Amino acid sequence: MSSPHPDDLVEYGFRRVIITITAVMCALLEIVDTTIVNVALTDMRGSLGATLTDVAWVITAYAIANVIVIPLTSWLSQQFGRRNYFAVSIVIFTVASFLCGNATNIWELVAFRFVQGLGGGALLVTAQTIITESYPAAKRGMAQAIYGMGVIVGPTLGPPLGGYITEHFSWPYIFYINIPIGIIATFLTLSFVRSPKYGEKLKSNQVDWWGIIFLAAFIGSLQFVLEHGQQDDWFEEPLIVILSLVSLFGLLAFIWREMTYKHPVVNLKVLKDSNLRIGTFMCFILGFGLYGSTLIIPIYTQQVLGWTATESGLLLVPGSLMTAFLMPVVGNMIQKGVKQPYLVAAGFAVFFCFTYWMYIVMTPNTSHDALFWPTIVRGVGLSLLFVPITTMALSTLKGKSIGEGAAFTGMMRQLGGSFGIAIITTFITRFTQTHRVNLDSHLDPTRPEVQQRIEGLKANFMAHGASPDVALQKAYQALDFTVMKQATVLSYMDIFIYLGLLFLCCIPIILLIRQGKSKVDMSEALH
Repeated sequence: MSSPHPDDLVEYGFRRVIITITAVMCALLEIVDTTIVNVALTDMRGSLGATLTDVAWVITAYAIANVIVIPLTSWLSQQFGRRNYFAVSIVIFTVASFLCGNATNIWELVAFRFVQGLGGGALLVTAQTIITESYPAAKRGMAQAIYGMGVIVGPTLGPPLGGYITEHFSWPYIFYINIPIGIIATFLTLSFVRSPKYGEKLKSNQVDWWGIIFLAAFIGSLQFVLEHGQQDDWFEEPLIVILSLVSLFGLLAFIWREMTYKHPVVNLKVLKDSNLRIGTFMCFILGFGLYGSTLIIPIYTQQVLGWTATESGLLLVPGSLMTAFLMPVVGNMIQKGVKQPYLVAAGFAVFFCFTYWMYIVMTPNTSHDALFWPTIVRGVGLSLLFVPITTMALSTLKGKSIGEGAAFTGMMRQLGGSFGIAIITTFITRFTQTHRVNLDSHLDPTRPEVQQRIEGLKANFMAHGASPDVALQKAYQALDFTVMKQATVLSYMDIFIYLGLLFLCCIPIILLIRQGKSKVDMSEALH
């Protein structure tokens, strides 16, 4: 069966507006649900009678399902037709959201979150392809920018939205809000979205079942290790060791299978393209910085500064709005011929400025105003990175390879976020311990300034009615709390400066990019 002309799927006027809104809405739904549960875990734990370790699975199950299904999306679209696959994914996501809200125990919730993740992961890459193919070649940089707004803004919207819903209603409503949106999106998809014509579907005995099994073993085990490694003390825990080996051998078996099987479920040969290899690496770094900073800022503002979940979430919103405002501007610059490597280099440099600024202003008592402008700079940096990295990674690919390349960039961005969160949480713990030891070494009880501080605290507690012995004990506890708080702040400062240096070191890699066409014809994807 012959493939249609690349422009056959281009839409104009009202139809294109509706398709764009539908696809962005679905991508935004999926990504918001990645982070919206973070601030509701305590409430879930209380109402479902779960431990902290159990409730963490609500995040882990969703993330594992996400990263398993993303690389399979290109193949699944070809098997079932893109419109049908997209519509069914929305239905799965919506029904699973309803079931999550009605879960009666923690393991029901975890199981339904896994199903929700399977539906949600499919929405990401498919939405990107649908949007891009609906625009003529001259406007596809803008199409990437529109899609990018959802991907970048989504992780930031989750915490404040989740915080507001949890505080004013109850945690099941963070899932229930997906239902009306999912119903509308399903109707619009079936009414407006069109599928490209594909070649023959594979017969059941041709399907690469072993490839799917090896991929699930590799990605699923890796995601579990990254999510639970720190709390389980990494390789001191036998389960982490076993799953690390499963992930390693799953990867090796998956690569062997995909390189030798006639009908691979994931076409690894597309990675022979040097731009795509560098682009996927940069997507990994982008995910690392995006999700890592989205994690650390709320932790710092809540644990150290004492803000509420809603307040800490709202801090990130202005920067996200800045990203959303600049995305189309960056897309337009690419269409006018500005070289993507220059924009990416500028983005990495601006993101370094954000991390260095955070390094400077972080204290145990930093004000809201002092944190406002660094987050705006973060928004500028992210807007300069997402669209140029994506278009640059796909710029030298053709035909079906473009859709396969898009799946790799999506998967690596998600994995980058998982690695970022795992590595950052590990180093926060270790840096805090190191700084605590260093600070304690300066707390010599014989030093006059230390004695003066303890006596001042003791006098304050005695003035509030405490006996001398109790007041002295409380004084030591208060001093210990102050030292721990300062050690924590120093560890966050270290994280930000190292994150910035990582982004700075990526700038020379851009010199390896082979300049492709600046207007990526993604309409050829998946044909």
